[in-house]
Amino acid sequence: MTLENFENLGLAPILLRNLQGLGLIKPTPIQSQAIPHVVKGRDILGLAQTGTGKTAAFGLPMLTRIISYGKRPAPKTVRALVLAPTRELATQIHDNLAAYADGAPVRIQRVVGGASINVQTEKLSKGVDVLIATPGRLLDLLERRALVLSETKYLVLDEADQMLDIGFIHALRKIARLIPADRQTLLFSATMPKLMEELAASYLTDPVRVQVAAPGKAAEKIEQGIHFTTQGEKATLLAEYLAKHRGELAVVFNRTKHGSDKLARLLENWGFPVLAIHGNKSQNQRERALAAFRAGEVDVLVATDVAARGLDIPQVAHVYNYDLPNVPENYVHRIGRTARAGRDGRAVAFCAPLEMGDLRAIEKAMGDSIPVIGGMPHEDTGGVKPGARQRQGQRPGGKPGPRGQQQQRPSKAKPAGGGQQAPRRSAKPRKAQRHD
Repeated sequence: MTLENFENLGLAPILLRNLQGLGLIKPTPIQSQAIPHVVKGRDILGLAQTGTGKTAAFGLPMLTRIISYGKRPAPKTVRALVLAPTRELATQIHDNLAAYADGAPVRIQRVVGGASINVQTEKLSKGVDVLIATPGRLLDLLERRALVLSETKYLVLDEADQMLDIGFIHALRKIARLIPADRQTLLFSATMPKLMEELAASYLTDPVRVQVAAPGKAAEKIEQGIHFTTQGEKATLLAEYLAKHRGELAVVFNRTKHGSDKLARLLENWGFPVLAIHGNKSQNQRERALAAFRAGEVDVLVATDVAARGLDIPQVAHVYNYDLPNVPENYVHRIGRTARAGRDGRAVAFCAPLEMGDLRAIEKAMGDSIPVIGGMPHEDTGGVKPGARQRQGQRPGGKPGPRGQQQQRPSKAKPAGGGQQAPRRSAKPRKAQRHD
C-alpha cells in the first residue's frame, strides 16, 4: 500500500499543519507503507536505512492516537516508549517528534546518559506521553522508581540491530517484561541478522513487514570510493581530500575514542576547523560539538560509531572512513550520514593492508564492490581476520615511531599514499546502484 500525501494517512489535523510548515508534503516510501498499518494498531517490522524517514513513520500515527485520548497521563506513567541505541539518535527522534507535535497537548521527554538523572526524574514525575530513551539510562530510572511502564501502550525499538550490536539485548528483555503484553510494538532495523529475527518473533504479534530497500544496501545517491594506502599515510591523504573541499561539511569515522581525539588534534594543527565526538565525551560536550558542526562553525567532525546513526545533518557532503569498521553493517550506516534529504553525497574509505579482511566483509554484506579511486589493492593475506590492526608504535594518522614524535604537515608537492598518484578527475566514484 502506498499513498501520495499525508492528508490520506489518517493523521491528526494539527500534525498535518505542522508537517506543511516543515515543508513535508509527500511521505517517503517507508512512511506511506507503514503509517496506515500503525494507525490500525498493527505491529510493524520495518526494514529501512537511516535517513529514510522512519521517525515520522512510527511517530506520526502514534502521536495521532495519543492526541485522541484527550487527557493527560497519570504521574510517573509513560504512554509510548521509544528506545534508541545512542544519545544522538534519541536526541534526533525527540527533536523530530517535538516539531511534529508543536502546539498539541502532548508531553514528549528524552532521557539519556551523561545528563542529570535528578532533572530527568523531576520531568518524569508528572507523567509523559512519549518518552525517548537509551536503554541504560531507562533502567537506571526504573531502578529509582522514577517511572512505571504499566500504562505503556506503544513500544518502539529504533535501530534495533545496533542495540543488539552494542549489547543491549538483556536490557531490552528487562524493559519489555515491564510493559503490558497487549501493547503495540514497532521494530525498525536496517539489517536483519539471526538474533534480530529471534527478537522480532519474541516481541511482535502478527507483524506487518515493511521493507523499502534490501538490508545492507547503501542509499542510491551516495558516490562511494575506496582508496588503498598505508596506515601511516592515512592522515596526509585525509588532509588532501579535506583541502579539496574546504567549507563543505565532512564526517570522519575513526575506530577508537583515543584515536579520534588524536586525529582531531592533528587536523587542527594543520589548520582544519575540527571537533571530535565519542563515548568518553559528556553529553554537553557532544551536543555542543554537534551544534557547532550543524551551524558550520567547524567543517570536520571526527567521530566513532556513536555518530554512525542518529546524525541527521543534510549539509554533510562527505564521509571518510579513516578506519574501516569491524562490523560490516556499520559501513552502510556511516556513509548514510551523507546524501540525506534528497541531496547527493560522497563517501571515501581508506584501506590499509591489515584492513583487507574488513573490506571483503563489507563488500560481502552489501553484495557489491566499492569502486577503487586511488592506490593499488593490497596483497590478500588470506589469514588476516576483519578487525586486525597494527598496534606496535602505531599512532592514529601517523607513521610508526617513538612516542611523542610529531608528524609533519602534509606537503602539497608530495603525492598521497606513499608515492601513489592522487585520484584523477576521471576516477570519480560512481553512484551506488539502486537496490529498492
